[in-house]
Amino acid sequence: MDIRILPSSIANVIAAGEVVERPSSVVKELMENAVDAGADNIAVVILDAGRTLVQVIDDGCGMSPDEAVLCFERHATSKISTAEDLMDIHTFGFRGEALAAIASVAEVTLRTRREEDEVGCEVFFSDSVHRSTEMVAASKGTNIAVRNLFYNVPARRKFLKSDNVELKHIIAEFTKIALTRPETGFTLTHNGKELYVLKPAMSLKFRIQDLLGTGVVNAVVDISAETSVVKLSGFICRPDLARKGRGNQYFFVNGRYFYSKYLHQAVMKGYEHLIADGVVPSYFIYLDVDPHSVDVNVSPRKTEVKFEDDSVIFQIIYACIRETLGKNSFGASIDFDREGMPEIPTVGKYYGEYRPVAEPAISVDPAYDPFKEDGFISADDARSDAPRGAGRYPASGMDFQYPANPLPEADGSAGQGSGWQYPGLVDRNGNYGRLFEDRTMPSRQVIILQGKYILTAVKSGLLVINIRRARERILYERFLKAIQANSHVTQTALFPVSVYVGVENMPLFDEYSGLLASIGFDISPFGKDTIVVNGVPEGYSVEEGKVRTVVSDILLALSDGHPDLPEMMASAMAEKFAKIGAAEGDQLTNTMEAQRLIDTLFACSNAELTSSGHRTVTMLPTEELDKKF
Repeated sequence: MDIRILPSSIANVIAAGEVVERPSSVVKELMENAVDAGADNIAVVILDAGRTLVQVIDDGCGMSPDEAVLCFERHATSKISTAEDLMDIHTFGFRGEALAAIASVAEVTLRTRREEDEVGCEVFFSDSVHRSTEMVAASKGTNIAVRNLFYNVPARRKFLKSDNVELKHIIAEFTKIALTRPETGFTLTHNGKELYVLKPAMSLKFRIQDLLGTGVVNAVVDISAETSVVKLSGFICRPDLARKGRGNQYFFVNGRYFYSKYLHQAVMKGYEHLIADGVVPSYFIYLDVDPHSVDVNVSPRKTEVKFEDDSVIFQIIYACIRETLGKNSFGASIDFDREGMPEIPTVGKYYGEYRPVAEPAISVDPAYDPFKEDGFISADDARSDAPRGAGRYPASGMDFQYPANPLPEADGSAGQGSGWQYPGLVDRNGNYGRLFEDRTMPSRQVIILQGKYILTAVKSGLLVINIRRARERILYERFLKAIQANSHVTQTALFPVSVYVGVENMPLFDEYSGLLASIGFDISPFGKDTIVVNGVPEGYSVEEGKVRTVVSDILLALSDGHPDLPEMMASAMAEKFAKIGAAEGDQLTNTMEAQRLIDTLFACSNAELTSSGHRTVTMLPTEELDKKF
């Protein structure tokens, strides 16, 4: 065994794998350094989603020429000098690994000047090697440009995602830091286009509004608490305005963003019984604790922290949220002074998305025959004395017969013919009547059970169809065909729906505009952070609240990774959008719609399973029903 010490250049590349995962990691590290330098204004300039250039310019304290070179050495820092200092961290960067790691996988130019110096200096590093130092004219502060990220590690560069995805990660990091310093001005420019111009804000609420829009600010209420363990402040979302997806959930401790699945559960527990399943409230929760009671050095990217007693923080967050929601009348309450008065509920703008108002049911009797006095009988009865399935329509003298085997049976065998068969009608003398051949009446009685299931009788017993899964199967095959053939059917909304999606999500709609159009979405950009939905695919609801929910689902679907092979990507995307459409479709209101759904389902290539393998139909044999009695 030959043990040796790794050269510093290799060690730096290994360290870069922990610190520099993608261009957004560079943005995070450089912005944090700018904040620690006491900058009042920080500008971030990006080219090609960070592949070509990540540049951060600040007006902070700057560095001397010697410090400008030394800062690229591993573990060079001005923040700590003893082991005890690790337990008293007040700044973002303190380990001195970021610049060394970045310089090992990119070409870095740093220009800086202190206020007391007449001229500045410019240093250039690549491959962890100091290439040059020059004295130059420079403004107070630091200007650092990172070019050609991963140019010397092609495997790492190859696995970067598309520009739109990488830009979304950059915007996310930019947002987290901008939310910690409302008093600091920030700008973000990508390929010459200004995405954010944030002036110093008078308060955190104004900063949230500038970053995330008026809609987010109007949906939150203040939260605050102060104990001997922690001081808590910030904003939480109104329960009725919670949305699907993990968006706008932020924890900060001592001015540093962190992620905690455990404390997120404290928030969700505070909203228990106040929000619908599957939705998540926005929150901006700021914790101030004794630096000695929290460890911010848990992970290389410093996005996780460890509190001295996590359970206490959990209980404080939960109690504070519960109290705040109660004070704002979002919880259950009783008013004894309104006895005898009619109850007029006050609901939120999007209440109907999660607690839909039931429309009056339309009852249709498929057995009703307005011509019962004319004595028509089925064509099958005219040819057979006593066929299987023969009977009489109730309260009439009309005989009827259903096809002997119209649908697949429990054993999976195919029925006679394809789809549903409608009986021809003849009078008792054998003359044909064509009264019902237009298929406007169901061929058999169907029952819609609680809006979830369709029940209908077949030869072997009772056929039960899961409405949501049936729609999912139908939409999957429709979308897959549309994606592959670039053909679609769009339902145009009577009134276009404007939806705020945020600057960070606009690139996704740009990247997948062709895919969305191919399956029937008519979406156009409106400004830098809003889209307008003019139409949706056939089978989707055009109701405004549901359109907004669909947009949230689309963002989740597009944000997920997908296969690179075109065939696999088409199948994966068709499956995702089929699930969205099945979940947000309008309820079946009558048996005619149920009949059409059955017809369409059994015309699919596989009517029994969804694309993800869940059953759409099941059979309850007559023998099983007999056992119940």
